[in-house]
Amino acid sequence: MMRPAEGVRHRWLPRFGGVLAFAATELRVQLHEALAIFTSMVVQVVLLVFVAILAPSYFGIALLGAIVFSAFSLGQRVLNEAAYIRVDHKLNELYLASPLTPEAYFLGIAVGVFLAYLPPVVGLVVIAEAVLRFPVVTALLLAGLVLAVWLFAASMGYILSTAFHDMRAIWSYASLLYNLFGVLPPVFYPLGLWPAGLRPVALLLPPSAAAALLQNSLDPGLLAPPEIALAAGAVGVAAFGLFLITVYWARRSAQER
Repeated sequence: MMRPAEGVRHRWLPRFGGVLAFAATELRVQLHEALAIFTSMVVQVVLLVFVAILAPSYFGIALLGAIVFSAFSLGQRVLNEAAYIRVDHKLNELYLASPLTPEAYFLGIAVGVFLAYLPPVVGLVVIAEAVLRFPVVTALLLAGLVLAVWLFAASMGYILSTAFHDMRAIWSYASLLYNLFGVLPPVFYPLGLWPAGLRPVALLLPPSAAAALLQNSLDPGLLAPPEIALAAGAVGVAAFGLFLITVYWARRSAQER
């Protein structure tokens, strides 16, 4: 007799069947755009140069912020790719007519994009470790936060991709949105420079919340225990909550075609 946990597992696993195969296909597509992968670091490098010149004491924090922002900006890549497939090529109808489920389609795009753009992020991690010499705990925290921020951004990107019908509108709005949430809040600079009255707002936004947790890991006491709980909760709830919403949204969008 099947246990309840096994029943849930058997119901969920087929829904994500084909993710790795579709991710591998998407990875090959993305690797043909080597220039796009190279230019994905432009904003981060420009900001790091400015910090190195104008405020070198914040360079380490800016490096950690660049890693978080890189994970967050992958959501824009998912947005562009999903919309491009749907609007310009209309291949999503072909994919979704196959045994590939809507949620596996979404996750396959997100994983493929993530793997293609991962090498520059790893390069930033290596530089950050050389500069900061952070402990194993911070390294593990960084890995977990990068995955959580990526999952949040990719989910948001996929949902937004279904709202556009013109690629020209997508590029402008997507760049504005992701830079607004990834550059304006305290991601590349210390949380202490953010207005004190708006501190909870920064800790509720996943990119700046992740950056604050990393800053606190290197400088214990920067965040009070309730602030740590708020930031960690914001990242976790935003990532997994929006992922579940995206799974629902992907199924609904497929049914409404």
